[in-house]
Amino acid sequence: MANRTALIVWGGWEGHTPQQSATVVKSMLEDHGFDVTFSDTTEAFASPDVGEHSLIVPVITQSEIGSDALSGLLGAVKGGTGLAGFHGTMCDAFRKEPEYQFMTGGQWVAHPGNIIDYRIEITRPDDPIMEGVTDFAYRSEQYYLHVDPVNEVLATTRFDGTYCEDVKGVDMPVVWKRRYGKGHVFYSALGHVAEEFNVPEMRTIFERGALWAAR
Repeated sequence: MANRTALIVWGGWEGHTPQQSATVVKSMLEDHGFDVTFSDTTEAFASPDVGEHSLIVPVITQSEIGSDALSGLLGAVKGGTGLAGFHGTMCDAFRKEPEYQFMTGGQWVAHPGNIIDYRIEITRPDDPIMEGVTDFAYRSEQYYLHVDPVNEVLATTRFDGTYCEDVKGVDMPVVWKRRYGKGHVFYSALGHVAEEFNVPEMRTIFERGALWAAR
């Protein structure tokens, strides 16, 4: 049987180490037998065969996307190709494209305090993606997102008001999964830079989520 295939497209703001993070994900997927296409241009989404991939992983912050590439990406996921991403490299890409945000289930809007210490609370320990993962401490940007209530939330983080009194006590989704058409969509807000994949819980959650999303 032929290997499953994945498309990883990286680019945008360099502060999120897009090439390095994409390389980590490429190795991760290859370890699971995927044949990976690795690209630094969103035009890869406009390829006629984009919908034949098992999984797409965008690693792009901000940036813009052409209409053909956007249509190709949306159509592929709607048709059944999985989508998996992390941090701003999925949920702060293509800010001018609301349909893209509708597909991903959220959009970054703030990270009060920038790099800080906070906790991740597992809300669905019964989900296979979270099996054996317990609440853990994390150091990174604590993302505040505008999120879709349809999302199936697997983990949250609580804002304590230290850096923004207005959001004190808010439990913000950190990890979720959802559907877009026939496609599975997975997102984790963790992963500001490539080095965060060295955190076992972060890596495990994304790896399992990506495999869940893949067709």
